[in-house]
Amino acid sequence: MESPDFAKDENEIACAPWKLTGNGYILLYRFTKAFVAEHGFLADFQKEKFVSGWGAVMLVDYQNSPVGPYHELLFIPGLFSFNKKKVFSISKIYVSTQSSVVNGIENWGIPKEFADFQWGKKQISDHIAIFKDGVSFFQADFIRSRICFPISTTILPLTIVQAHKDKLMLTKPKSSGMAYLAKLQNIKVSSDFFPDLTKVKPLLVIRVENFKMEFPVPAYHAFQK
Repeated sequence: MESPDFAKDENEIACAPWKLTGNGYILLYRFTKAFVAEHGFLADFQKEKFVSGWGAVMLVDYQNSPVGPYHELLFIPGLFSFNKKKVFSISKIYVSTQSSVVNGIENWGIPKEFADFQWGKKQISDHIAIFKDGVSFFQADFIRSRICFPISTTILPLTIVQAHKDKLMLTKPKSSGMAYLAKLQNIKVSSDFFPDLTKVKPLLVIRVENFKMEFPVPAYHAFQK
């Protein structure tokens, strides 16, 4: 049964800050500039600002949010240089509800798109399949190990910059949870919809369980060279 405390209208704005909980996978990479240029779906404001460094793919099962539960797949190519600061930026992202699409764009400038998710869950494994307009463009299997450790943005701070309405929106989300080492298996990706991860191997895959996250009100900045 749906919780009565989130908006029923898919176009209604649930203003930041947001508090969310859930589970998910983080895949860490070192993408080359050539890979990002060819496969990274960079927006115009990102193309001249890409530096490289650690990139990530995240698959998230949000169990609670101000707009209800939803699933998410996102791509962070690596670090970008904006206003003389090194920050992360999302270049491709899909979510499973239109409410999340609308709110992600309006609250933080995150370029969310709608897709259908199938998330098959077992005790220590997950099978995830994602579809756009009936076309399967992403499939992957994950297996979790028993090796666990705490994870938090207190230790690994995260700053995300997106562009919206001719301004930069800088957000510093906070999160914490328990992380488990995991393995990625049987990945299939259509490069028409998402970066072709079959061409690269993750340096680290972790599953984060029972995380708590807060997306605050962003800070607005003008573009600077």
